[in-house]
Order: sequence, then structure tokens, then C-alpha cells
Amino acid sequence: MNSILRNAPDIEELDKKYLFHPFTALADHEKNGPSVIVKGEGVRLEDNHGNQYIDAMAGLWCVNVGYGRKEIADVIHEQAVTLPYFHSFSSWGTEAPVLLAEKVISKAPESMSKVFFGQSGSDANDTQVKIVWYYWNSRGMPQKKKIIARQRGYHGVTIVSGSLTGMASLHSGFDLPLPFVKHTSPPYRLWEAEAGMSDADFVARLANDLEQLILAEGADTIGAMIMEPVMGAGGVIVPPPGYYDAIQAILTKYEILLIADEVISGFGRLGEWFGSTVVGMKPDLITVAKGITSAYIPLSGCIVSEKVWRTIVDGQAKFGAFGHGYTYSAHPLAAAAALANLQLIEDGGLIQKAAETGDFLHEQLQAAFGDHPLVGEIRGQKLIAALEFVATRNPMTKFDPTLKIAARIVKQARDRGIITRALPHADTISFSPPFIISKAEIEEVVAKTRQAVDAVMDELVREKLWK
Repeated sequence: MNSILRNAPDIEELDKKYLFHPFTALADHEKNGPSVIVKGEGVRLEDNHGNQYIDAMAGLWCVNVGYGRKEIADVIHEQAVTLPYFHSFSSWGTEAPVLLAEKVISKAPESMSKVFFGQSGSDANDTQVKIVWYYWNSRGMPQKKKIIARQRGYHGVTIVSGSLTGMASLHSGFDLPLPFVKHTSPPYRLWEAEAGMSDADFVARLANDLEQLILAEGADTIGAMIMEPVMGAGGVIVPPPGYYDAIQAILTKYEILLIADEVISGFGRLGEWFGSTVVGMKPDLITVAKGITSAYIPLSGCIVSEKVWRTIVDGQAKFGAFGHGYTYSAHPLAAAAALANLQLIEDGGLIQKAAETGDFLHEQLQAAFGDHPLVGEIRGQKLIAALEFVATRNPMTKFDPTLKIAARIVKQARDRGIITRALPHADTISFSPPFIISKAEIEEVVAKTRQAVDAVMDELVREKLWK
């Protein structure tokens, strides 16, 4: 591989000249250029200047088994030499995707039946919407087209999945969301619950918000609701006890399908194979990506329940062959990588390790930040966590968003060798490290993040922006 790379000393200038970066302040990037990562091993990364970092985000919530796993690289090489590609259209198939589908269904909730493979969480959620529409059309209920999502939910950035995503910054400039997507209140207790409200009262209010939206739109026009078990990019928001039971009851009452977006939570991050099982969701469809290959090669999946599958099959009598798919659906190279990845997770007991290490992460965060004057809430579940920063704790008040507190803290953490992430629409940073992270490395992450937070607090005092 090195033979095709130039190790160019001008790589940063070449980047500015030619590469269009996603989720980037483009004018700032043209001026300041990129940070270029050249190597990774375990939980650590190295950039082109020799700086080293602990990746406390596993890339974008995805490199679950860590970097540099030769076991996956060897399988990718073997598959590439043997059969790098053949399509899955018109009943053609290759071995690896079949074996992967069997493996995924064996780990999924028992109602699940089949897997449709794509390349990204975004295209998978587009596919889920098409499956929902096909399902209701097959049942003779073509009016059930609307999809309910939650404010702050993240479901991708294509035209449909970007509409499902409940964040204004992903809609601005793109004429989104499309009108068939409707958003309801998120279970974001810090700012959504009224003072003194119990969990039970908050759940009842959220359930009522959903039911009133359904009634206003007309239950006979709504096909599905999509939810993450734990909301990721929207703030690492864990719903209160009883939330999913209450929501599920309403969806069942009005005959609305449930899509569980497990792009982050699938394959172990919440301490079990699927987050749906952890939180008590009963989905009709499950979206997966990221952790299925630990991001070594792009792959996504739509896991379909037997109930939905049988209706889709019956739809052939009305619509003919199922007219949806991608050139790279069920790609053998990606499927082989996924099989190797899931084998590593299973053989290494990494899901149990993620659960245990996740508990340790939360203990360390509580010890370091439980009484910190800038920290309003420590959130998360198992090996996913977040800190949200506030101007005052009693009462809770937000910082002026123009101060970009979370972004400042992320920069200070990076200067200390820790990669975390500022989440949109709040002063929140997140942690989602590889499952293989050690307790000593977690202690380092938390200690250096505490240094970063204290450095920003000192900056704010010097700038007379906080006291």
C-alpha cells in the first residue's frame, strides 16, 4: 500500500486544494487546512507530524475492535484475491454475505428474519423508508406514508435520512426536511422536563406529545416511527425508565411500525449485541452499520422482521420483482470483513468487556466531573458517554452558543492527546472509545479531559465571560 502513497510533505496543501470534506467549516478549512492521521493501532492514532492521540470516539462511534487488527486485514486480503466483487441482483449471490446474514440474524431479536445490505447508515435508513412504504402499499394502505422521528435524533444525511434527522444544522441550506417527516419531542430531560418533574411524569408528557402528533396528522397517514435506543449525535441521551414501553403502546394502538436505528448501538456498545434488547424496544425493522465491520470497510444493513418480510414477499403479486438495491449491496469484501470483525468481538468477549469498561468510564467521569461547576450533566450507558456544559448549575442555564464551549474543550483535549467530539446544538462532548480500551487508558482520557475543561474555565475567567 505504501507504494501508492507519496508520504507527501505537502499533503495538507494538497488536501486544501482538492478534497471536499464532510461536516466541515469549509471557509475555515481553506484557511487552516486539515489534521491528517497516518497510522492507528489499538486505541491510538498518529498524525503526519508525529503527534499521538487516544481516540476516545472510535472514529465516528465505529472502530469498535480498535485499529490495526491483522485478523480483519488478512480476511479482506484473502477475499479480495479470491473474489473481490460480484453483485446480488436477480438471485445471484456470494458466500460471505449469506454467512454474515445468518450470523446477524442469530444475534438479533428473535422476531427478525432477513438482512438487506447496503453501504452506510444513511442509505440503510433510506431503504427502511422504502420498505415501510412497500409494506403498506402491499397491504392496501398506501396513505400510510409519513414517518415520525424525534428532534435531536440522528439518522443520516441523504435527502430522506437527513429529513429524519432532527437537527436544524443538517437541514439548513438543503431545503430539508421533506414534508412527510414529522418530529416529536426528545427524551432530553435536562432541558425538556419541567422543574421537579418525575421520570414517570416526563414519560407521560413525551407519550402524550407523540399521541397528539399522531392524532393531528391522522394515524391512517403514518407508516412508521424511527428511534435510536440511546440517542448518539443528538447528545448521548438515555430515555428515562418506562419510556419505550409507553411509546411502544402508542405505536401498537395506531398500527405504526417501529424502526430501531442501531447504527451506533448495534453489536455491543450498550453491553449486549443489540441496544433494542437493552432498552426494551420491540422493533419491526433494525438499521445497522458502523460496528458491523468496525468501519474497516463500509457496510450497512436493514434487518427485517418476519412480519414485514412476509408482506414484502406477498407484494410480488401486485408489484413484481422487488425493485430496490445498490451495485454494492451484499458486497463480498465488506461481508468478509464483517464476519472477521464479529468473530473478534465474540472470541474476545468484547461485548462483556465493553459493559465492564463502560461502567468504569462512568465511574471515572462521575469522580472527575460530578461537582465540576461547568458540568450540568454526565450522561450515557455502558461504553458511550457525554458531558454537557452549563453556565450555571443552580438553576441550570446555557452558555451563549457563540462561545462554542464544547469546541474549545475538544481543542484543548486534542492538544493533550485525546480525541473527543463536540456534538451539535448543545455544549456537549462525547466518548465512545473502542471496546478494547483499557482501564488505564480510560483514566488517561478522563484526567486529560478534566485538564481541558479546567483550561477552558480559566480562559472564560480571564476573558470575563464566566465567574
